[in-house]
Amino acid sequence: MTGRMPGPLALLLSGLLAATAAPAQERLTLVPPTRTAPVQGPDEATAERVAAAPGAATGAAGGVLRVLDKIDGSYADLELRQGEEARLGSLVIAMAECRHPADNPAGDAFALVSIHDARDGETLFQGWLIASAPALHAMDHPRYDVWALRCLRS
Repeated sequence: MTGRMPGPLALLLSGLLAATAAPAQERLTLVPPTRTAPVQGPDEATAERVAAAPGAATGAAGGVLRVLDKIDGSYADLELRQGEEARLGSLVIAMAECRHPADNPAGDAFALVSIHDARDGETLFQGWLIASAPALHAMDHPRYDVWALRCLRS
């Protein structure tokens, strides 16, 4: 050992590695979905107006969401039925409903979800995720991205 201090590049690299290292408990591990109380959806008058509109959306049994861990690049696809929630990393994701165009079941998905932080219970996102426009109503989180892929057909 020469007693020399590490160079500035070595310090910078070690600091970056320490700052981006993902804690083991934060990895995307899926806890099986459970039935919960549904997320607050639209009121009946709004639901009737939407159903009567041209090109109306039809409800589905649930939906598929993709969760990306932006730090380690891992992702998971969650298949959730209405009223189910799953824990993935530090996120608790609940599916209220999923809708798709009535005339095109394989078309665009609209998923009403609620996302909470499991550590402190803070609501991170509550609203509609739209498959064709994931950035329109995006969850703003430094580590995770969540977006709708499709509705379940059965």
